Amino acid sequence: MSERGVALVTGGSRGIGRAICIRLAEDGNDIVFNYRSGEEDAQETKRLCEEKKVRVLAVKADISKSVECDELIKKAAEFGDGKIAILVNNAGITRDGLLGRMKDEDLDAVLDVNLKGTFYMMRGVSKLMLRAKYGRIISLSSVVGVMGNAGQVNYAASKAAVIGMTKSLARELASRKICVNAVAPGMIATDMTNALSDAAKEKITSSIPFGEIGSPSDVANAVAFLAGDQGSYITGQVICVDGGMAI
Repeated sequence: MSERGVALVTGGSRGIGRAICIRLAEDGNDIVFNYRSGEEDAQETKRLCEEKKVRVLAVKADISKSVECDELIKKAAEFGDGKIAILVNNAGITRDGLLGRMKDEDLDAVLDVNLKGTFYMMRGVSKLMLRAKYGRIISLSSVVGVMGNAGQVNYAASKAAVIGMTKSLARELASRKICVNAVAPGMIATDMTNALSDAAKEKITSSIPFGEIGSPSDVANAVAFLAGDQGSYITGQVICVDGGMAI
Protein backbone atom coordinates (compact mmCIF):
# COMPACT_ATOMS: atom_id res chain seq x y z
CA MET A 1 0.00 0.00 0.00
CA SER A 2 1.20 3.51 -0.77
CA GLU A 3 2.09 5.62 2.21
CA ARG A 4 0.22 8.88 1.95
CA GLY A 5 2.67 11.50 3.09
CA VAL A 6 4.76 14.33 1.73
CA ALA A 7 5.18 14.70 -2.02
CA LEU A 8 8.10 16.95 -2.98
CA VAL A 9 7.73 18.52 -6.43
CA THR A 10 10.41 20.70 -7.99
CA GLY A 11 9.29 23.62 -10.13
CA GLY A 12 5.74 23.48 -8.86
CA SER A 13 4.63 27.09 -9.19
CA ARG A 14 3.03 26.86 -12.62
CA GLY A 15 2.39 24.77 -15.73
CA ILE A 16 3.01 21.04 -15.49
CA GLY A 17 4.50 21.38 -12.01
CA ARG A 18 1.37 23.05 -10.66
CA ALA A 19 -0.85 20.40 -12.24
CA ILE A 20 1.24 17.67 -10.61
CA CYS A 21 1.02 19.34 -7.20
CA ILE A 22 -2.76 19.62 -7.45
CA ARG A 23 -3.19 16.06 -8.71
CA LEU A 24 -1.07 14.59 -5.91
CA ALA A 25 -2.96 16.72 -3.39
CA GLU A 26 -6.21 15.23 -4.71
CA ASP A 27 -4.82 11.83 -3.71
CA GLY A 28 -4.35 13.09 -0.16
CA ASN A 29 -0.61 13.82 -0.19
CA ASP A 30 0.76 16.83 1.64
CA ILE A 31 2.69 18.96 -0.83
CA VAL A 32 6.08 20.63 -0.71
CA PHE A 33 7.21 22.41 -3.86
CA ASN A 34 9.98 24.79 -4.77
CA TYR A 35 10.06 27.78 -7.05
CA ARG A 36 12.96 29.95 -8.18
CA SER A 37 10.96 33.09 -8.98
CA GLY A 38 7.34 34.17 -9.27
CA GLU A 39 6.02 34.55 -5.74
CA GLU A 40 2.45 35.15 -6.94
CA ASP A 41 2.43 31.98 -9.02
CA ALA A 42 3.77 30.00 -6.07
CA GLN A 43 1.09 31.33 -3.75
CA GLU A 44 -1.59 30.42 -6.30
CA THR A 45 -0.33 26.83 -6.46
CA LYS A 46 -0.34 26.73 -2.66
CA ARG A 47 -3.92 28.01 -2.55
CA LEU A 48 -5.15 25.50 -5.15
CA CYS A 49 -3.56 22.60 -3.29
CA GLU A 50 -4.90 23.73 0.07
CA GLU A 51 -8.38 23.58 -1.45
CA LYS A 52 -7.83 19.80 -1.51
CA LYS A 53 -7.57 19.88 2.32
CA VAL A 54 -3.88 19.01 2.52
CA ARG A 55 -0.92 20.79 4.06
CA VAL A 56 1.29 22.75 1.66
CA LEU A 57 4.75 24.27 1.94
CA ALA A 58 6.24 26.49 -0.77
CA VAL A 59 10.02 26.94 -0.66
CA LYS A 60 12.06 29.38 -2.73
CA ALA A 61 15.11 27.46 -3.92
CA ASP A 62 17.36 27.12 -6.96
CA ILE A 63 17.82 23.40 -7.65
CA SER A 64 20.85 24.03 -9.85
CA LYS A 65 22.74 24.59 -6.59
CA SER A 66 23.52 21.53 -4.47
CA VAL A 67 23.36 23.41 -1.17
CA GLU A 68 19.90 24.78 -1.94
CA CYS A 69 18.67 21.29 -2.88
CA ASP A 70 19.90 20.01 0.46
CA GLU A 71 18.07 22.79 2.28
CA LEU A 72 14.88 22.14 0.30
CA ILE A 73 15.03 18.44 1.16
CA LYS A 74 15.68 19.25 4.82
CA LYS A 75 12.62 21.51 4.98
CA ALA A 76 10.46 18.93 3.20
CA ALA A 77 11.60 16.17 5.57
CA GLU A 78 10.85 18.31 8.60
CA PHE A 79 7.42 19.03 7.14
CA GLY A 80 6.88 15.27 6.76
CA ASP A 81 8.14 14.18 10.17
CA GLY A 82 11.39 12.93 8.71
CA LYS A 83 9.97 11.25 5.62
CA ILE A 84 9.38 12.10 1.97
CA ALA A 85 7.12 9.55 0.27
CA ILE A 86 7.22 10.95 -3.27
CA LEU A 87 9.77 12.96 -5.21
CA VAL A 88 8.83 14.47 -8.56
CA ASN A 89 11.72 16.06 -10.46
CA ASN A 90 9.81 18.47 -12.67
CA ALA A 91 11.89 21.66 -12.79
CA GLY A 92 13.53 22.31 -16.13
CA ILE A 93 14.64 25.04 -18.52
CA THR A 94 15.45 25.42 -22.21
CA ARG A 95 18.10 27.44 -24.05
CA ASP A 96 17.34 26.48 -27.63
CA GLY A 97 19.45 27.14 -30.69
CA LEU A 98 21.33 25.41 -33.49
CA LEU A 99 24.47 23.65 -32.26
CA GLY A 100 26.87 25.79 -34.27
CA ARG A 101 25.53 28.91 -32.58
CA MET A 102 25.04 27.49 -29.11
CA LYS A 103 27.15 29.12 -26.42
CA ASP A 104 28.86 27.31 -23.56
CA GLU A 105 26.56 29.02 -21.08
CA ASP A 106 23.51 27.69 -22.96
CA LEU A 107 24.75 24.15 -22.35
CA ASP A 108 25.80 24.80 -18.77
CA ALA A 109 22.52 26.43 -17.73
CA VAL A 110 20.40 23.57 -19.08
CA LEU A 111 22.58 20.83 -17.60
CA ASP A 112 22.78 22.62 -14.24
CA VAL A 113 18.99 22.61 -13.80
CA ASN A 114 17.72 19.65 -15.79
CA LEU A 115 20.49 17.15 -15.08
CA LYS A 116 22.43 18.25 -12.01
CA GLY A 117 19.32 19.47 -10.19
CA THR A 118 17.64 16.11 -10.74
CA PHE A 119 20.80 14.34 -9.55
CA TYR A 120 21.03 16.44 -6.38
CA MET A 121 17.38 15.79 -5.53
CA MET A 122 17.60 12.06 -6.25
CA ARG A 123 20.72 11.75 -4.11
CA GLY A 124 19.30 13.54 -1.09
CA VAL A 125 15.78 12.11 -1.10
CA SER A 126 16.83 8.52 -1.84
CA LYS A 127 18.74 8.45 1.46
CA LEU A 128 15.51 9.18 3.34
CA MET A 129 13.58 6.63 1.30
CA LEU A 130 16.17 3.94 1.96
CA ARG A 131 15.78 4.45 5.70
CA ALA A 132 12.01 4.36 5.39
CA LYS A 133 12.11 1.39 2.98
CA TYR A 134 9.50 3.13 0.88
CA GLY A 135 9.40 5.71 -1.88
CA ARG A 136 8.43 6.81 -5.35
CA ILE A 137 10.79 8.87 -7.50
CA ILE A 138 9.37 10.21 -10.77
CA SER A 139 11.51 12.41 -13.00
CA LEU A 140 10.29 14.34 -15.99
CA SER A 141 12.30 13.60 -19.10
CA SER A 142 10.91 14.65 -22.48
CA VAL A 143 9.97 13.15 -25.81
CA VAL A 144 12.98 15.15 -27.05
CA GLY A 145 15.19 12.99 -24.84
CA VAL A 146 13.75 9.92 -26.56
CA MET A 147 13.72 10.98 -30.21
CA GLY A 148 15.82 14.17 -30.41
CA ASN A 149 14.91 17.53 -31.94
CA ALA A 150 16.80 20.00 -34.09
CA GLY A 151 17.76 23.11 -32.17
CA GLN A 152 17.65 21.37 -28.79
CA VAL A 153 20.91 19.44 -28.54
CA ASN A 154 21.54 20.69 -25.00
CA TYR A 155 17.98 20.05 -23.82
CA ALA A 156 17.81 16.62 -25.46
CA ALA A 157 21.12 15.65 -23.86
CA SER A 158 19.87 16.65 -20.41
CA LYS A 159 16.58 14.79 -20.78
CA ALA A 160 18.20 11.66 -22.22
CA ALA A 161 20.55 11.70 -19.24
CA VAL A 162 17.56 11.81 -16.89
CA ILE A 163 16.41 8.53 -18.44
CA GLY A 164 19.82 6.98 -17.84
CA MET A 165 19.85 8.14 -14.22
CA THR A 166 16.32 6.84 -13.72
CA LYS A 167 17.13 3.35 -14.96
CA SER A 168 20.37 3.18 -12.97
CA LEU A 169 18.79 4.39 -9.72
CA ALA A 170 15.87 2.01 -10.22
CA ARG A 171 18.37 -0.87 -10.11
CA GLU A 172 20.06 0.53 -7.02
CA LEU A 173 16.85 0.94 -5.02
CA ALA A 174 14.78 -2.02 -6.23
CA SER A 175 15.73 -4.28 -3.32
CA ARG A 176 14.01 -1.82 -0.97
CA LYS A 177 10.92 -1.74 -3.20
CA ILE A 178 11.49 1.93 -4.03
CA CYS A 179 10.12 2.67 -7.50
CA VAL A 180 12.04 5.00 -9.81
CA ASN A 181 10.48 5.97 -13.14
CA ALA A 182 10.39 8.74 -15.72
CA VAL A 183 7.60 10.48 -17.58
CA ALA A 184 8.44 11.95 -20.99
CA PRO A 185 5.93 14.63 -22.04
CA GLY A 186 5.49 15.59 -25.65
CA MET A 187 4.01 18.92 -26.72
CA ILE A 188 1.99 20.15 -23.74
CA ALA A 189 -0.04 23.37 -23.52
CA THR A 190 1.96 25.63 -21.19
CA ASP A 191 3.06 29.28 -21.16
CA MET A 192 5.96 28.25 -23.39
CA THR A 193 3.82 26.66 -26.09
CA ASN A 194 1.16 29.34 -25.84
CA ALA A 195 3.80 31.88 -26.90
CA LEU A 196 4.34 30.07 -30.22
CA SER A 197 2.84 31.44 -33.41
CA ASP A 198 -0.24 29.76 -34.88
CA ALA A 199 1.88 28.51 -37.80
CA ALA A 200 4.39 26.93 -35.42
CA LYS A 201 1.61 25.30 -33.42
CA GLU A 202 0.04 23.88 -36.59
CA LYS A 203 3.38 22.44 -37.72
CA ILE A 204 3.94 20.76 -34.37
CA THR A 205 0.38 19.46 -34.15
CA SER A 206 0.68 17.88 -37.59
CA SER A 207 3.54 15.72 -36.28
CA ILE A 208 1.42 14.33 -33.43
CA PRO A 209 -0.57 11.18 -34.33
CA PHE A 210 -3.36 12.27 -31.97
CA GLY A 211 -3.54 15.54 -33.90
CA GLU A 212 -3.64 17.74 -30.81
CA ILE A 213 -1.45 19.20 -28.08
CA GLY A 214 -1.70 17.63 -24.63
CA SER A 215 -2.59 19.32 -21.35
CA PRO A 216 -0.63 19.53 -18.06
CA SER A 217 -3.26 17.29 -16.47
CA ASP A 218 -2.33 14.49 -18.90
CA VAL A 219 1.20 14.51 -17.50
CA ALA A 220 -0.01 14.90 -13.91
CA ASN A 221 -2.25 11.84 -14.25
CA ALA A 222 0.69 9.71 -15.38
CA VAL A 223 2.77 10.94 -12.44
CA ALA A 224 -0.06 10.20 -10.01
CA PHE A 225 -0.39 6.67 -11.41
CA LEU A 226 3.29 5.97 -10.82
CA ALA A 227 3.16 7.57 -7.38
CA GLY A 228 0.17 5.53 -6.19
CA ASP A 229 -0.71 1.94 -5.43
CA GLN A 230 -1.14 1.14 -9.12
CA GLY A 231 2.56 1.78 -9.75
CA SER A 232 3.90 -0.44 -6.99
CA TYR A 233 5.42 -3.04 -9.38
CA ILE A 234 6.70 -0.60 -12.01
CA THR A 235 10.28 0.64 -11.93
CA GLY A 236 12.95 1.77 -14.37
CA GLN A 237 10.38 2.69 -17.00
CA VAL A 238 9.82 5.70 -19.24
CA ILE A 239 6.20 6.57 -19.98
CA CYS A 240 5.75 8.89 -22.97
CA VAL A 241 2.78 11.23 -22.60
CA ASP A 242 2.97 12.56 -26.11
CA GLY A 243 -0.06 11.63 -28.20
CA GLY A 244 2.15 9.24 -30.14
CA MET A 245 5.00 11.58 -31.15
CA ALA A 246 7.71 9.08 -30.23
CA ILE A 247 6.15 6.11 -32.04
